[in-house]
Amino acid sequence: MERFAFLRPFRHVPAYVLLSILAGCFAVPFIWMLSSSLKDTGQIFQFPPTIFPNPVIWDNYQKAVNFIPFLRYLGNTLIICTGAIIGNVLSASLVAYSLGVLRWNGRDHLFKILIASMLLPPQVTMVPVFVIFRSLGMIDTYWPLILPSFFGAPFFIFLLRQFFLGIPQELTEAARIDGCSEFGIYWRVVVPLSVPALATVVLFSFIWTWTDFLTPLIYLQDQNKFTLSLGLQQFQESNRAEWGMLMAAATLITLPIIALFFAAQKTFIEGIVTTGLKG
Repeated sequence: MERFAFLRPFRHVPAYVLLSILAGCFAVPFIWMLSSSLKDTGQIFQFPPTIFPNPVIWDNYQKAVNFIPFLRYLGNTLIICTGAIIGNVLSASLVAYSLGVLRWNGRDHLFKILIASMLLPPQVTMVPVFVIFRSLGMIDTYWPLILPSFFGAPFFIFLLRQFFLGIPQELTEAARIDGCSEFGIYWRVVVPLSVPALATVVLFSFIWTWTDFLTPLIYLQDQNKFTLSLGLQQFQESNRAEWGMLMAAATLITLPIIALFFAAQKTFIEGIVTTGLKG
């Protein structure tokens, strides 16, 4: 084995090469979308295809933004994303604290029911939930897109609960001995130690709400309240032949997700890695 000692610095090279190839495969659709957003229709469909546009058509972005009320749709989407993030973080963390830190009869059985509910397709509850919001007079408002997040998403509860189980019980017990209330323990001890997991919830919640198309399509009727996903569909229906403008609009909608991921990449990965399966 000593004869191959000089190969030790290179033992991870095959893994890096494989990961680089996979990363390249996942990046190809975005690179093609970005390239197509700077081309005219003739360049997009030319064969053999080219990555670099010649000439570069920057007007696609200006036309895409001006064709639909992009800033208005952006503001609507940010309002819904903000409400959903607040609801998911608050509700999921409180329920996860109860299921992971507190001790009470039936806790583990309720957690199993919660896990089982993750197997339920959202299409099963779509009609009953719509009937409820219609009876409350909330159709064509943002409430049906925000309120469900305040009732706790099973996936987020599971994620935070597993993270909370990794927090040493000595810390919470010491806080109780010092006379701290349960909410005080949650807010002053558990939450500060759970920033990576909470950041993961924020990131997932933002991505799911930002890219959600079906829910706004069901509940929103006034075009002034449309989100970017509905605006993109509206743009596609009106400009089927303007693929450069369509790709420009799609790029503008995709860029915030990519920027947010890279900005919170370290915290996000830490939250995923440190979320154990202790149960």
